[in-house]
Amino acid sequence: MVSASVMIPSGGADLAGDLEIPAVARGMVLFAHGSGSSRHSPRNRAVAATLRSAGFGTLLLDLLTGDEESEDAATGEHRFDIGLLARRLAHAIDWLERRPDTVDLPVGLFGASTGAAAALVAAAERPRRVSAVVSRGGRPDLAGDASALVACPVLLVVGGDDETVLGLNRQAAERLPGEHRVHVVPGATHLFPEPGALEEVADLAAGWFRDHL
Repeated sequence: MVSASVMIPSGGADLAGDLEIPAVARGMVLFAHGSGSSRHSPRNRAVAATLRSAGFGTLLLDLLTGDEESEDAATGEHRFDIGLLARRLAHAIDWLERRPDTVDLPVGLFGASTGAAAALVAAAERPRRVSAVVSRGGRPDLAGDASALVACPVLLVVGGDDETVLGLNRQAAERLPGEHRVHVVPGATHLFPEPGALEEVADLAAGWFRDHL
């Protein structure tokens, strides 16, 4: 099993990540965090643990540098720069393709909040490499015209009580040309803090990636 802290080059930035690969992996899942979050997000780390139990390697990645995170906290400058986030996510996908231990593994993307939009744009830009996308409480509407170019299957998971985001997800789903599904977790709010809600998200993601990676 591989368990390592890594640095991934993207343009002039070096992005910190946590890479874990089971001894026998069925695929890799790359996490795209939303604004104000990081690779240390307890919610995404919980989902990643479930995915590793299902046989997937995981890469939890900071799409912003430490300085950019500080700037964003003060100004909000980067959090909705979907182009920047997607470009860096695509570079991480390319990085996985250059590693001997991941080059032959199919790739899935798991996006939360604005990271979901970045995941869809990256999937449109790397159709040969990205086999499936899962969004948790995401903003797929921010992917814009790139949504119409996403060929892989997409699962959009939204809390039933996260009404505004649920509406945005249903609208975004109409623009996806391939296989897709909107799954509503009853009674859940945006961050899925309710008992059993995040576990449902993790199980849904594992099932989606099992079916499509």
